[in-house]
Amino acid sequence: MTGPGTIPFFAPDLFEEDREVLLDLVRRTGTAGEQKFILGERTAAFERALGETLDGAEVVACSSGTSALTLILTAMGVGPGDEVVVPAYGCAPLGNTVANLGATPVFADIDPVTMVVDPAEVEAAITGRTKALLPAHMFSVMADMPRMREIARRHGVRLVEDSAVAQGGVLDGRPAGTWGEAGLFSFVQVKTFGTAGEGGAVVTEDAELARVVRALRNHGQEGQRFVHQRVGCNSRFDEVQAAFQLHRLPGFPARLERRARIADYYTERFTPLGERGVVPPPPGRNGRCYYVYSLLADERDALREHLAAHGVSSHVYYPAPLPHQPAFARFAPPGRQWPHALAASRRQLAIPINPHLTDAQVEHIADTVCAFAAAGRG
Repeated sequence: MTGPGTIPFFAPDLFEEDREVLLDLVRRTGTAGEQKFILGERTAAFERALGETLDGAEVVACSSGTSALTLILTAMGVGPGDEVVVPAYGCAPLGNTVANLGATPVFADIDPVTMVVDPAEVEAAITGRTKALLPAHMFSVMADMPRMREIARRHGVRLVEDSAVAQGGVLDGRPAGTWGEAGLFSFVQVKTFGTAGEGGAVVTEDAELARVVRALRNHGQEGQRFVHQRVGCNSRFDEVQAAFQLHRLPGFPARLERRARIADYYTERFTPLGERGVVPPPPGRNGRCYYVYSLLADERDALREHLAAHGVSSHVYYPAPLPHQPAFARFAPPGRQWPHALAASRRQLAIPINPHLTDAQVEHIADTVCAFAAAGRG
């Protein structure tokens, strides 16, 4: 029995309710008299509105989350000879952005359950060449930012918060994106505040850093057009996307709450399965984000096949730690091991958590996982 049809991992109808609005915004932007398609009034309004949700932090919209990270590191002066401590398990931009600036990504192992970078491993990786620490929130859990802040302060290094997947998360009353000297969001469609395309944002309470990032995203221009104070790039934000995100911002809390409720239900159902080899994220909402819901399963591939046979799509993220990837092999010291990152790459499996899931679909997904574990296949 396959339950209520095939349940996709990513909802194909995320923007169906907003289709007419989006089409109208395209028309209005395209026919407006000022013919301003990038970095116009809509972008500025979106930056202000998003900043109001982040305790007044400055927001600089840009072309993607990866670009936001590059802009931050560039503004901080990261370059050749510098080291940046990054998680050994995560998305490629953690290493790409550092390496593309001529700096060295230094990989730190992760916590075996939460899959976020282990603060003790981060501190052990700091050397006299370390310029910045780059913890990343992962899947359902924010990194331990209080400890990261303390480590960065004690060693006198910069702290950048990769909060690309964590918009809407809150840790100890402080929003994701505001713990480091700068943070960032990604608006790619499957993120919690995704849009119908690509986009990102830099978040910071440092006015000078924000000023530099604003110039960098627009070819190094600041104030006067065609006058370039610094070497920059093209990481500008689209006016249609800005207007669309402004339209969707009021509904973001409700969509996020739906994701959180699904996560609460999953965790309640799956917590007893730990001794059977299926481990969910820790319970609770403090320091949680709801981009994807990831399990750790001893028999990951068998669970994935079982879910597929019962009409549930799932997703394997990062099938190898970053230092095991060919692109980053030159940054992996001989003999160095990252055992928890390697274990996560072999056990991680994400199940659907998008806000368009029905209660029946959520229950079917949970039932299917529990049946797998009950059969002794965990």
